Parts: sequence; C-alpha cells; structure tokens
Amino acid sequence: MSGALKEVRNRIKSVQSTQQITKAMKMVSAAKLRRAQDAITQMRPYAQKLQEMLGNIVGSSEGNVAMDLATERPIEKVLIITVTSDRGLCGGYNSNLIKLTKQLINTKYASQSAKGNVQVLPIGKKGYEHFTKNGFKVVSEFWDIFTGLSFEKVQTAARFAMNGFATKEFDAVEIVYSEFKNAASQLYVSEQFLPVKKVESADNKKKSDFIFEPSQEVLIAELMPKILNTQLFKAVLDGNASEHGARMTAMDKASDNANELLKSLKISYNRARQAAITTELTEIVSGAAALQG
Repeated sequence: MSGALKEVRNRIKSVQSTQQITKAMKMVSAAKLRRAQDAITQMRPYAQKLQEMLGNIVGSSEGNVAMDLATERPIEKVLIITVTSDRGLCGGYNSNLIKLTKQLINTKYASQSAKGNVQVLPIGKKGYEHFTKNGFKVVSEFWDIFTGLSFEKVQTAARFAMNGFATKEFDAVEIVYSEFKNAASQLYVSEQFLPVKKVESADNKKKSDFIFEPSQEVLIAELMPKILNTQLFKAVLDGNASEHGARMTAMDKASDNANELLKSLKISYNRARQAAITTELTEIVSGAAALQG
C-alpha cells in the first residue's frame, strides 16, 4: 500500500508543478495581450478607413487609369498568406488557421491546386513547419516576422505579394488570419488582398465625387502600396493579439483542469492512506490477540 501512496503523492506533485507553469504562462500572456490589444485597437479604425478609401477610389476610377494592383484577370496562380504563431500551447488557434487555409485551397482554389499553382506564404513558425512538412509549395522568407515584429518586416512580405501580382506570378492573393474580438473569442477569416476590391455605390452606377490633387494616376500609384502594407500589418496585429488571447484562455482552462485533477488525486490519496491505516490497525489488533491467546 505504501507504494500506491507514493505513486499518488508523485502524481500530485507533478500536477501542482504543471499548474504553476500554466498559471505563470497565463499571467505572461495576459501582460502581452494588453499591449497587443492596444496596438490593434489603435490600428484597426485607421486601416479600415484607408481600405475603404482605396476601394472607393478604385471603384470610381475611369477605365483609362492604370491600376495594376486592382486588375482582375483569370485566376491561374494563387498566393495564400497564412498568419499563425511562433509558439504552441494556445488551444486550437494554429490548427484552426491551418484548417481554414486547407479548406480555402480545396474548395475555392481546387483547380489551381490540382495544377500545383497554389503557394502558401506562412507568417509564424507553426504554419511554416506544418505546410513545409506536408508538401505544400511554401514561400519561406517571411515566417519569422514575429521575431521583433515591426511594420517594416511586414512591409517586405506585402511588397513580395504586390510585386508577384504585378508581374503576374500570382493572379490572386488572400490572407488567412484570426480577427481579434476579445481574449476568449477569435474570428478566423480569409480576406482578399489582391486584386484590390472595388467599392461601388448603393445603386452600383453613381460614382463617388472625388477631386484629385495631384493627378489620379499619381495618387493611386502612391497610395495603393501604402494602404496594402497597412492592410497586411493590421492582419498580423490581429493575429498577434488573437494568439495571446487564445493562449491566456487555454492556460486558464488548463489551470482549472489541474485543480479538478488535484481534487480527485487528493481524494484517492486520502482513501489509500485510510486503507493503509486500517490495515495496520487490523494487523496490530490481530497480533495482540494472538499474543493474548
């Protein structure tokens, strides 16, 4: 019986040690989440307004204005930018993003995938490792963006996509990422990056009345890449906040599960201990009775 008691004691110590780790990870993620949440909260209205403005300009532009990044053409080659995390232990965060990417490839771009014309640009180590191991065509230059995350790093990935679209290396570019709602809720979405979507008025005919200074061509050529850089940066910031929120929630649940397991183990330990005491008492009483006899 002492062996059983020792085994339960060891399990209790192991669970307590794990619980200390999960609680510490929750606190770290909570601190990181606050900073990441502040960043995306400040960025989102700015990025959304810029994207809306770009869509309005593209939708109201005359046909003779050259807009390479808004040109729609038959989709033969596709690039999918998937924003995952560098680390695990964040619940189903990474697996949901990978699943959504595969779903996009197998449904919307099934014909292009069958011809081997779909490439994945993973941002984050977990996505990079998965797509590389599973035989996908992977753009491997940008997976480590979260190491010292900055606008300049994200801009290099956005430029790669824009240059590829302009040179017809890709006919469509999509972003798969997690849109941050709150610590316990993330929305996994796919969003068209290129070609730039046109925003039309309610009656689909009336064009927005813009006065351009300098010329429309110069303005679009200058604004479009900058706004697209901002759009991808917003997606990465969304993903960064979502990761910390998912990890904080996962570690909180892990700590709760450890509590439940500890309760169960302590009950088992007490029962085993009581059984051992009862056995010892029985042996003592039996020994005393034998001596008296």
